[in-house]
Amino acid sequence: MTKILFVCHGNICRSPMAEFVMKDMVRREGVADRFEIASAAVSTEEIGNPVYPPAQRVLNEHGISCKGHHAHQMTRKEYEYYDYVILMDAMNRRWCDRIIGEDDQNKVSLLLEHAGIHRDVADPWYTGNFQATWDDVNLGCKALLEELLGD
Repeated sequence: MTKILFVCHGNICRSPMAEFVMKDMVRREGVADRFEIASAAVSTEEIGNPVYPPAQRVLNEHGISCKGHHAHQMTRKEYEYYDYVILMDAMNRRWCDRIIGEDDQNKVSLLLEHAGIHRDVADPWYTGNFQATWDDVNLGCKALLEELLGD
């Protein structure tokens, strides 16, 4: 089983979008039983909060539910458990390093790197543009899934 943890600052917008988009993709591919997918935050600011309502709306518009999600902060134990720790932006990497120390198992990457793009996933918290985030998340998750399935 391949275990993936998506991580962003607060775990209420980008990382849960990636979590639920990827869960939907593996379900549609018929390989959901081969994956364990979750998300977390690098900060403590939003712990316990659900997915931010505009992010929920974008997911719902595409038939994807995020019901039951509550933000939590990533732990070193999760780093040990998951095969891949996929970050939404470079600032997340700095915060993640504080939590895990050195990425000695080479598990940490940025989502869009899997699509050959070297920039952050658009942050809707500052722009309000949840469509741009949706587009980035879909692009990155599709490329990551293709990579993992060997396509």
